[in-house]
This record gives sequence, C-alpha cells and structure tokens, in this order.
Amino acid sequence: MAEQDAPQTTGHLKRALGRWDLVALFVVAVFNLNVVPSIAGSGGVTVWLWIICIVLFFLPQGVAVIELAHRYPGEGGVYLWAKEVFGDFHGFLSGWCYWTNNMMYVPTVMLYFVGVSVFALGPTHAALSDNKMFTLVAALGLLAFLVILNVIGLGVGKWINNVGSIGTGIAAIMLIGLGVVVWLHFGTTISAADFRIPANPRFMLNAFGVICFALVGLELASVMGDEIKDPDKTLPGAVAWGGVISGVLYIAATLTLLLAVSRKDINVLQGVVQAVSHMAGRIGVAWIVAPFALMLSISIAGIGSAWLAGSARIPFVAGLDRYLPAWLGRVHPRYGTPYAALIVHAIVSGILVFISLLGSGVQETFQRLLSLAVVLQLVPFLYMFAAILKIGFGPSAGKGHYSRGVLILAGGSGLLMTILGTVFAFSPAQQITSIAAYETWMFGGTAFFIGLAAFFFFVYGRRRVPQAAPSRI
Repeated sequence: MAEQDAPQTTGHLKRALGRWDLVALFVVAVFNLNVVPSIAGSGGVTVWLWIICIVLFFLPQGVAVIELAHRYPGEGGVYLWAKEVFGDFHGFLSGWCYWTNNMMYVPTVMLYFVGVSVFALGPTHAALSDNKMFTLVAALGLLAFLVILNVIGLGVGKWINNVGSIGTGIAAIMLIGLGVVVWLHFGTTISAADFRIPANPRFMLNAFGVICFALVGLELASVMGDEIKDPDKTLPGAVAWGGVISGVLYIAATLTLLLAVSRKDINVLQGVVQAVSHMAGRIGVAWIVAPFALMLSISIAGIGSAWLAGSARIPFVAGLDRYLPAWLGRVHPRYGTPYAALIVHAIVSGILVFISLLGSGVQETFQRLLSLAVVLQLVPFLYMFAAILKIGFGPSAGKGHYSRGVLILAGGSGLLMTILGTVFAFSPAQQITSIAAYETWMFGGTAFFIGLAAFFFFVYGRRRVPQAAPSRI
C-alpha cells in the first residue's frame, strides 16, 4: 500500500478501565486454569516450581510493571518500554513477540474452551471435544464473538473480562472446595515422594517454562495504558490485588488436581473437569459437573477476550510508528477501538486453529502451540527485566517508584528466571509423540517469527519511517 494511502488520523482511545476492572483483568489474564493440567501432569514437584516462580519471577514482574508504567506511561506497554530504554528495533521486537505469541496462545484458549464447554452439555457430549470439525466450528465461533464485542469497545468488552473473572473465581472455589471435602472424607494418596525431583526431569523442565508463562499478565493493562482511568493511582493497587489472588489460586488448583487425578491420567484439555467429575462422583454430587463446566467456559471466554484485546494494541501502536502497515493504527470512528488490529489478530489466530488441527491430535496441537507461545511470550520479559536492571544501575535510579536496590534485585531475579523458562520450553512435554517434529516446530517457529520481525523493521519500516507518523493522542 502506498504511503499516501495510509490514514493520517487515528482518533482517540477511550479511558474505560477503573481499578476493579483492572483487578478483574489481571485475575482472568494471569490465573488461567487451562494451563494447570499441563503443569500438574509433571507431578507434585510442580508445587515447588510454583513457589519458586512466584517469588523469583512473579513478584519482580509486578515491580517492573509498576516502575516502567510510572516512567513511560502510554499505550504499548512492553513495546513502549523496550523502545524507550533500548531503542526502536528492540521495542519493535519486544512488541512483535508479545503479539505473535498471542496468535499462538489465543488458539489454545479456543481449543480449551471447546474441550471444557462440551461437559456443560452433559457427559454424553464429552466425545465432541475430539471431533476436529466440531472443535474448529466452535473455536472460530467464539473467536468471532469476542472480536465483535471488543471492536464495539472496552466499555463493552471489559464486561467479558469481568464476567470471566467471576467465572474464574466460582470455578476455582468449586474445584478447591471439592478437593477439601474429598481430603477430609477419604484422605489422599499423595505422598512425600510425589514432591521430589523425578529420576527423569525432562517433562518437569517444560513445566517450568509453562509456569513462567502462566504467571505473565500483570503487564497487560499497561499495554492499554491510554485506556486506564488515572493510571498512576489505579495500577499499583490493582497489580497487588491481582497478583496475590492469582498466585494463591494457582497453587491451590494444582494441589487439588493432583489430589483428584493420577498425574499419568491428566488430560491437558479436560484435566480440571476430570478432577471435578472424579471428586463429585466420590461424594455423590455428580450433578455439579455441568454447572462447573459452564463457569469454567465463561472463565475461558474472559481469558480469550483479555489477551485478544490487550495484545492487539501492539500492532496498533506499531502501525502508528510505521513499522507495520499504517492501517493497523486505525481507530474505529464510532467505538474508538483499534478495530483493524483486532480483526487481523483474529484472522491469523483462526488460520492457526485450522492449520494446527489438520495434522496432530487436539491434545498434542494444544501442547505444541502452548510451548511456542511460551518462548515468544518470554522475549518481551527479557527486555522488561533488563530495562529495570539498566535503570537500577543508571543515574535515574530511585527517582521512579522503587529504590535502586529493589530494581536491581527484581531485575536480576526476573531476568534469570525468564532465561531459564525460555530455554526449558524447548524440552518436550509428555503429550508430544515425536521429539524431532516438536523441536523442528519450536526452533523453526521461533526463527520464523523473529526473522519476520527483522523484515518488517529493517525492510518494510525503512520505507515508511521517513514519513511523519500521526499523533497518538
């Protein structure tokens, strides 16, 4: 498209998110029950991994988000922060990986929605989750529904997030409550040996990377920085509340799943419903499975909406900066939303759902998409933690929200954990049937998306940057 065809105005984004909207956004974005079965499949040792990652990765993430959002407010989040601290290319690469990872992750959310929602129809419909045609139609239908709501606006789309967080809370309480009742009546078969490092830790390594991935999301609101009401006052408290709630729920849900289902029998798409069905049957309340599946389905829809809406802001800002086609920076004239970026994101995610279902089974497809999403998602966090380390060692340390010591400690800890999580994601999970195909997918996919980023920045962007970029207000 010629430069003169690019839009010259972008309109105004609306400030629609208050404090409790953000808390709901954090809970529904961070606490994703869909990744718990994949992690719990590695056994009780994952509880220790949760605690380690919460202390050394999740808490530093909160420090980094609050510090960087205070210093560099505005739309873009990880894109804007890396750009301001390390330069244009690093900002673009950070934002690009954040966006493309969600192209992988949003399809896993759609697949998980199908795997769980069939239980809301009753146990006789459970086999539909393995039907590829049904899975494709249902996943694409949910994706289209979420896009329409978020194009209409965050004032509408945020209610999917808010309702999703309520569904998350109810589903988590039901799961954990059943676990407590079963434990009180029947005890547990879990022993101390289940919490030891296994003789073959290969699958545990992949779980470490997925745990780091599961704990991201505190940065999501800052990606929509221009749409938060009074962000300096709103963000810190929302980060604290959202982080505490999510961390507690993750550990409790993992323990409950291990209590109810043998780790060898955990299904990555239906493991949580499996656990509820098993526990409910033992105490004579099997009727609870369908309502639980309904609540969990609502939660998953909220997760998909949160990540679709948040990550779509990255190509929107990159379109304004002319490193991606400028039409991606268009704002809907009526609803004030980045509709072009939302639609493109949905189209790519829909194509990936279709392609991924052509070959592998649904469970292996889920795991492969999830592992590549882990690697791409953690790249922006390398930049984020490196940024606060650079600030901590620089002359402006202590002039933001945190002291020099806190910035250095959080940056060093978070950076180390992010590197380990990225490397360990290349270790295949137990659902993978072909290690060679998996490694080809992982290394090839990572190289492809990073290479594509370099193309857009150095080749495509070079032709467009000389033109004056439109205002971002």
